[in-house]
Amino acid sequence: MNITYYKYVLILNQIRKNHDMNTLELKTRLSANIKQLRKEKKWSQFELAEQADISEQTINSIESRRLWPSDKTLAKITDALDTDISRLFLPDCSTEFPGRELPEDLCTAVVQSVRNLVEATLQQYTK
Repeated sequence: MNITYYKYVLILNQIRKNHDMNTLELKTRLSANIKQLRKEKKWSQFELAEQADISEQTINSIESRRLWPSDKTLAKITDALDTDISRLFLPDCSTEFPGRELPEDLCTAVVQSVRNLVEATLQQYTK
């Protein structure tokens, strides 16, 4: 198994434990972040699927929260999007706090808090 898989497991466990998140919330965050990163690259689902060497249906199912990706699929998506796996689980203020206008500094603080949690967890297990 590669380091991406271990990061994936650690991040999920820490997020669930520290933020009392259920599987649907994690699926929602993961699918929103994959979709956002894909759109930042101006890729269609088909183009991401090609880059990740997986089916377009798989991308569609993940983005619509019908499928939880395997560790191998998640690693392929992470590599294709040229991002770190922790980025897929960071909150996006527009999706985490729908209908609420939050100050930019508060959004930044929330994202930084999750990023710090991920980094601290990874440091504990990669020493």
